[in-house]
Amino acid sequence: MDFPTINPKAQQFDAEVLSNKRVGSYNHMVFSVDEIASYARPGNFVAISVGGPGTSMILRRAFAIYRATVKPDGQGLLELVIAPFGNGSTWLANRQIGDLVNMVAPLGTAFGIPTEPVRALLVGGGYGSAPLFALAEVLKSRGCRVDMVLGASSAAKIYAPLEGKRSVSSLTITTDDGSAGTHGRVSDVIPAIIASSNIEIIYSCGPMAMLSAITNISKERGIMHQCSVEEAMACGIGVCMTCVLPIEGEDGVVRMTRTCIDGPVMDGSKVTWTKSREIPDGVWGK
Repeated sequence: MDFPTINPKAQQFDAEVLSNKRVGSYNHMVFSVDEIASYARPGNFVAISVGGPGTSMILRRAFAIYRATVKPDGQGLLELVIAPFGNGSTWLANRQIGDLVNMVAPLGTAFGIPTEPVRALLVGGGYGSAPLFALAEVLKSRGCRVDMVLGASSAAKIYAPLEGKRSVSSLTITTDDGSAGTHGRVSDVIPAIIASSNIEIIYSCGPMAMLSAITNISKERGIMHQCSVEEAMACGIGVCMTCVLPIEGEDGVVRMTRTCIDGPVMDGSKVTWTKSREIPDGVWGK
């Protein structure tokens, strides 16, 4: 059996903060990363050391890459969308232009890109929509039709709706409180979009409950679903085993699998979507 390894392009380095702007409920941050930007793909993530020297926050924080670009002069830029919620993300969101942060990037698996043009639906929840904008650009460059659904608890937590509208053929917004778009959840509007646009593949990123609901919809209709899971990661490089999920392998056996190494992008139909943190029956080794 072949065991997966860390992304072969990953490097640890100090990245300079070039920009830090508040966008709604989030911070949009740009870092100088040199050649690393050319290796990053939609779906990859970074692991950042937070807290500064002497901090008690010894674990890195994982953030999905929003966009990676290389300027004509060769400078590599890495963009992240930060939700300043916990101590680590709040520390990062408070960095100033010129500050250095230590990161490991790019990490994890990327979204699979079809070899032929397809009709794709991209579904994002809150700041989980961040990696989908770059994905939309790649898919459109391959001749794909791209529809997008962005959902959140309220209008303030929908990230960059105007950019979403520019990036895709159609954009649908849902909010739990009805403050923007359709009142409800993304799962309420997906079936109609699948039918009207003849969707052939779904890409998603967001809360685990949302990914589980989308998997149920895709399974019922026989549509492939690639999702970027939001399981908590403490190291990002496959050492700590905190991010494991029960995943069915190609041999049909369910194993507790590290999402930072085998993921975060996974086939939604292979994930055992359990609400509890208990290992389900039937997992190899239990």
